Amino acid sequence: MKIEAILTPAELPALAKRDLRGVVCVVFDVLRATSTFVTALHNGAKAIVPVSEIAEALAFRQKQPDVLLGGERDGVRIRAAQTGGIDFDLGNSPREFTPEKVRGKTIVSTTTNGTRALRACTGANTVLAASFLNLTATVNFIKKLRPGNVLVVCAGTRENTALEDVLAAGALCEILSGEFSDSAEIARRIYAQAKPDLLATVRTSENARRLLAIPELRDDVPFCLQRDPCPLIATMNADGSVHKQ
Repeated sequence: MKIEAILTPAELPALAKRDLRGVVCVVFDVLRATSTFVTALHNGAKAIVPVSEIAEALAFRQKQPDVLLGGERDGVRIRAAQTGGIDFDLGNSPREFTPEKVRGKTIVSTTTNGTRALRACTGANTVLAASFLNLTATVNFIKKLRPGNVLVVCAGTRENTALEDVLAAGALCEILSGEFSDSAEIARRIYAQAKPDLLATVRTSENARRLLAIPELRDDVPFCLQRDPCPLIATMNADGSVHKQ
């Protein structure tokens, strides 16, 4: 098994030119999109539909009025001033996606980086939304598939690397066996150094500092670093929707 890693979203456009049909893509947006998707599915959501733009989410709602709208800009829930009239039902905090709110619902979500990273993997044999919350289940699923190639995709921040995504990629690489690319080996070594106090390391990251500065969102940081409370596989289907498997 060959294991590669994309550590920065600046590398995503190149995926459009690559044949991904034999590749398993694993997308991490730890703070917070993939952590939120995994939490929502664990709490009974029917599906997550990641879209890139607010306008796409609004158009989806027009066609299917019963969907919930979720997402963020600058870390906080999308409000009427940004949509031309309606507040989104949910933000991008996994703690919002409780069973009472999401059970049986389809959620259309637009975030800054996570949804873009997932959509960039369209065409891959398998696309998995992963986080620390479902890490072991994801790894076990990959081992059962026994793919020839695994591509770990870090969603990042704007066009930059996000430390927490690299750490999650490294955690996955630590428990997968295979032939690592240099970028995957970098992630594995960084995680090995941070592992004894993961929260202390992540707190220094750009995304964590931003969330920690917002009182209602600061608890998202330790929440998203929990290991394996959601033992599920989150798979993106050919139509772009993410489901529990």
